[in-house]
Parts: sequence; structure tokens; C-alpha cells
Amino acid sequence: MTSYNRTARTRRPLLRGAFTALVTPFTPDGAVDETAFRRLVSWQVLAGIDGLVPCGTTGEAPTLSPDERDRLIEITLEIAAERPSRARIAVVAGTGTNDTAATIAATRRAAALGADAALVVGPYYNRPDQRMLESHFRAVADEGDLPIVVYNVPSRTGSNLEADTFLRLASHPRVIAIKEASGNLEQIARICRERPRDVAVLAGDDAWTLPVLALGGDGVVSVASNEVPGEMAALCAAARAGDWDEARRIHERWLPLMLANFRGGPNPVPAKAALLQMGLIGSDATRRPLLPLEDGPREALATLLRTLGLVELPSGRAIAPRSEEAPRATTSSAPEEAVA
Repeated sequence: MTSYNRTARTRRPLLRGAFTALVTPFTPDGAVDETAFRRLVSWQVLAGIDGLVPCGTTGEAPTLSPDERDRLIEITLEIAAERPSRARIAVVAGTGTNDTAATIAATRRAAALGADAALVVGPYYNRPDQRMLESHFRAVADEGDLPIVVYNVPSRTGSNLEADTFLRLASHPRVIAIKEASGNLEQIARICRERPRDVAVLAGDDAWTLPVLALGGDGVVSVASNEVPGEMAALCAAARAGDWDEARRIHERWLPLMLANFRGGPNPVPAKAALLQMGLIGSDATRRPLLPLEDGPREALATLLRTLGLVELPSGRAIAPRSEEAPRATTSSAPEEAVA
């Protein structure tokens, strides 16, 4: 195995806290809605999110063209850099595909645009074994010009990246984190215990955020933070400060939303329906083969959103306004300027 000098690094971001796996808004005719995307990203920044992840699973990356991916990453970086009063939050660009060469090319493009790191999902459909998975991630780390976050989500890819494999990869200077969505507590606990201390462990499921933080993990790549960015950032901050009572309170408060984002349809179908009802996007259109949420689950989701205080009226009228300006956060932990 190649030996690496872990001290010889450049541009190695520290990934801690809540990172929003951004949805990609589409117009009803299926085009990328850049105006809605800008509003959503601006609101995330105002609400105090720790990082942004465009073009991941939640962003429907497999149905985006390379040009669309690059444009969404470019917009995210542009908006993230607009607040001079604070350091720019990290932007981790989704670049993974099931083709190693294509993933390297996409990662290089994200690097040229100025992304801080790349989120690289395990190759889907091909079902590579551990030797092949390790070779894939090493190639992207070696040749992609960016630090990488290894994304392990066997329910989607058909292949689990085992702890031993990731721990070998973690010696690579450009492997800076893992997004762990295996649902395997023993595997996650071992990675948290044995990874190098400067390699982050991020939960890949919102409902697992608190357990992963309790095991010594560093944060979450979150779907729910599309809807409640301030609260997800506050959950991670409370755990980092050792305030476990507060972290549990936030977890329990928003657990129904975390679970609802995966009911009635695959991610991001329910999340887009919620964002539409909250007034944060103008359409919950998806790209086929995904379709919008059906009426029954949509009504159940609307009831939950009202119960949680995210929409005001039975008609589904949103708390957050739709305008050319960024929508305002609706959660108590968001900055004052972002509270509706």
C-alpha cells in the first residue's frame, strides 16, 4: 500500500457541523430554476448553516447534465462568498458517478470553480468489491485536484464500503471525511474510534445525527436542513459544546420531520413537497424517473408541517415569503435577521 505523508497538505478544510444536501429546484417544465436555487442557498447562509452540498443525491445529480452541475456549484460558491462579515462557509460539491474517469473529470471542474471539497459517492450499479472501491476512491483523490468526502450509502449503490477499507483510505492526504449512511452502528462506531483525528465522520441520515455525534462524529450531511437549517446547525453545535440535553431536545423536536422526508417517495420527493408548502421553492417538480409526491402523503406531510410550525394555515400558506429576496428562516436557532 502506498505510504502518504499526512502533514504535506494544502487546502484541507475542517468539516464540522451541519451541511445541507441542497435540493435542485426545477420549473414545471423540468428546467433548473436558478432563481429559486439562489433564494434557497441565500436563506441557508442567512440561517447559519455550516456548509453546503450542491449536486448530491438530494440534488438529483444523476439526472443533471455536467453543465447543470457546474452551474449549480458555481451559484453556490458565489452566494456563499457574499457575506463579508463572516468567513465563507464550506462548499462540498457532489461530483461522484459510477464511472471513475467521469468522476475525476467532474471533480477537476469543481476544483477549477473553487469548491472546498468533493462529495464522492460509491459507484452505483457496477457493484465493485472492496479492492475496486478502494482503487476508485484513491484514483479520485490522486487525480481530482480536491480533498474528497467518501460517501458510503449501500442502500443506493448496492455496495458497502467496509470500515477496514475506509480506514486504509483515510491515510490518503486528500481523504478528509466520510459521509456514513450505512445504518450499521458497529461500522460507524469503529470508524469514529480509529480514523485519524483530522478526518471527519459525518452522518448521512438526519435521524442518525445525534448517535453519530455521541460516538465522536463531527456532523451531518442533512436533508432536513433544507427546511430547518438553523436547528440542524444548532444540534451539532450543542453536541460539540457538550450540551447533550439541548442536542437531544433538538433531535426529538425535529425527528418527525427527519423521518417524513423519506415517506411517500424517495429522497428528495417529500423534501421538495415540504419546501413548496413552506414557500421556499416555487415548484416541487422532479426529473424522471422521480415524480412529485402523491396526494395522500402530501396531505399527511402538510399536517406535520403545521404541527411543527413550519406552515401557518390549513391551506398550506407558507411562513417564509416567496420573493426575489432570500426567504427567511422559521427556526429559533437561526440568526435574528433570518427569523420570520
